[in-house]
Amino acid sequence: MKISEVFRSLDLEIHVEGDLGRALSGGVVGDLLSFVMKVAGEGNIWITVQNHVNVAAVAVLKEIPFILLASGRVPSPELVDRCRQEGITLAASALDAYPLCGKLYELGLKD
Repeated sequence: MKISEVFRSLDLEIHVEGDLGRALSGGVVGDLLSFVMKVAGEGNIWITVQNHVNVAAVAVLKEIPFILLASGRVPSPELVDRCRQEGITLAASALDAYPLCGKLYELGLKD
């Protein structure tokens, strides 16, 4: 599944458009940065409520191309700037992480 397909299927507020043609390999959900550093795979979408600049640093480290903020979280200006610099897609949803995961699963993102 490509990032653009997620955009077309979910009602997201887009803050940074990275490479929308990039394929997603799976997903990870978590707010503890050390947990995400341990379990995230390259090409994952990351669902989190963390909205500070360190999120982008972890995404770069783990080669995560898409950060999705859940529960109506608004990214800090520093996070937006860093994602733009790194080419990381950044979007937000009013939905909580659980229903977002369900919708992504229904779309075929099952790993």
